[in-house]
Parts: sequence; C-alpha cells; structure tokens
Amino acid sequence: MKFSAVLAAGVLSLSSLVAAQTVDLSQVYVENISFGGTGCPRNTVGILLAADKKTFTLLFDSYVAEIGASTRITDTRKNCQITVALHYPQGFQYSLLSTDYRGYVGIDKGVTATQKSTYYFSGDQAQASTETKFVGPQSKNYLIHDEIPFTSTVWAPCGQVQALNINSQILLTSTDSKAEGILTTDSVDGKVSFILGLQWQACPKK
Repeated sequence: MKFSAVLAAGVLSLSSLVAAQTVDLSQVYVENISFGGTGCPRNTVGILLAADKKTFTLLFDSYVAEIGASTRITDTRKNCQITVALHYPQGFQYSLLSTDYRGYVGIDKGVTATQKSTYYFSGDQAQASTETKFVGPQSKNYLIHDEIPFTSTVWAPCGQVQALNINSQILLTSTDSKAEGILTTDSVDGKVSFILGLQWQACPKK
C-alpha cells in the first residue's frame, strides 16, 4: 500500500507595502528532504522531487496505527519527522501557511484516534501544534485542514537555509480491551509562504 504526501513551496504572501515584482520566486526551491520515524522507516518511503525542485511527493508504505487484541503497544502509535531545507532569497523569512492531512479512520466504540502535528524551525524554540481527535464508533476517510497559527521570527544567515520541521504522529487509545481500530495518514499537502522581512539588510559583497 502506498500513501502520498505533498509539500508545495513558492506560494507568495507579501506585506501590503511590498510590490509583488520585488520577489523572485525562481530563487525558491527545495534543497533537501529528510525523514525518519516509526511511520516512515528507511526503505519504506519514496521521494519524488519535481524537476524545478518546487514540489515533492513522499510515498509511504508504513504510516498506519492499529489497536486490538492481536496488536502490540508499539502498533498503536506511529510518527514521521519530516525536515525540509529550502533555498530562498536573502532578506526573506518563511512560515508554514497550512497543511492538509488525508487518511482513513476505522474505530470501534471505546476507541479514540488522534492525529497531531508539531511545526518548528531548526534553531528556534518556538513551536506550533495542531490536533484532531476521532471518537468511535466511526469508519470514514478524513480530511484535516490545519491553519498554522505562527510565523517564524528566525532569519537565515546569508547563503544558508533555515530548515522546516514537521513532526506528525497518529495514536489510538481504547477503554475496551476487545475494541479494534485503524488510523492512517494517506497524504500530507502543505504550502509554504514567503514573507518579506521588516528588518531586511543586504548581505555583504564578497
């Protein structure tokens, strides 16, 4: 079974005081993608990076949590830590604008399924978390739209990038030892906005 995740870079968000033509989105692209976790262990994820490096797709084989009499405690929680390093023009900072999670939840009465994500930038202590709970019984495909309630205040040094981290996890808990359930994350669709820094200064010439 393959699950897909998409993160699109290059969605423009500007202050009303800034003319759109001052931003060159051709300089914005993905430099590196790394991942790890029980929901995306090595050799279970494929990466498809577009030719222009502005979009990528992760194909998951193992991002499924299960609970029931025949499952282990480690089956009830899965996570995937995704780190995206972007190249972008100096004088800009970026924040995650929104993320869509799609998947399937099938849980008996007494089972609660939780989908949670934490967003942060490498080197910055500020974090934002979003969480959605499903209470059984129910069986359906789901779509979760997260509006991220924060903007990074960390500026990348000249010639370097500030990595964006997404720690996604799915969890099943139960008050009935005989109840069963499954929760998947089928896709993660995200957009990154680029915001002109108010304290912009030019990098020194070499």
